[in-house]
Amino acid sequence: MEGGGLKNGCVGLIGALIALILVVGGGFWFLGDQLKRQFTAPSPVTVAQASLEGLREQSRLSTFAARYVAVVTSTQSRLGLQAKKTLIMPGTVRYEVDLSKLQQRNLSWNGNKLTVTLPPIEVIGPEVDINNIREYGEGGILMSLTNVEEQLDEANRKAGQVELVRQAREETPMRLARDATRRAVERSFAMPLKAVGVDAQVEVLFPDETKGPDERWDVSRSVSDVLANRH
Repeated sequence: MEGGGLKNGCVGLIGALIALILVVGGGFWFLGDQLKRQFTAPSPVTVAQASLEGLREQSRLSTFAARYVAVVTSTQSRLGLQAKKTLIMPGTVRYEVDLSKLQQRNLSWNGNKLTVTLPPIEVIGPEVDINNIREYGEGGILMSLTNVEEQLDEANRKAGQVELVRQAREETPMRLARDATRRAVERSFAMPLKAVGVDAQVEVLFPDETKGPDERWDVSRSVSDVLANRH
């Protein structure tokens, strides 16, 4: 009886020791895993490059669109008569950036500031709102006797599209399109960097806003040197 009790007590003690060893070992494994994760976190360079590739895969970025109305008039004179037509043409224009053109040279690093140089904004369209086109004409006699009306319509359609694009390229809408694109791209780089603990300032520029050649990251330097801008 006493031998059996001693044996059971030893088995219980050994079991408790094994459980304690497993708990302690598990704690050290968890701590080691956390330390490993901390010290093997992606570098800012790697994170920014991944963000760049993510943008490239989107191919095109459209963050802004605007609606315009073109009012154009064409006139034709024949046989001593005159015909005139006025076209009111609404249309929508999109502002896009071709992200597939982004390269590593479009990223530069200075201190804790990442600068991204984008391709220029492209005006896409116009997409004419056919259902809301309005026309007004004068000189019905000449239009009924000749093909003047067809010529006036064709001239107005071309002039209307040119006018829509002209309005779209004015300073104010182009600035709004740039600002919207800038904010979207800034978030695309700043959020992943912040997720790995890098509070970097992200600046997005367009080609006509840059001064001098882009400075590439020196990936041969350590992350701490890059962040401190030490040479």
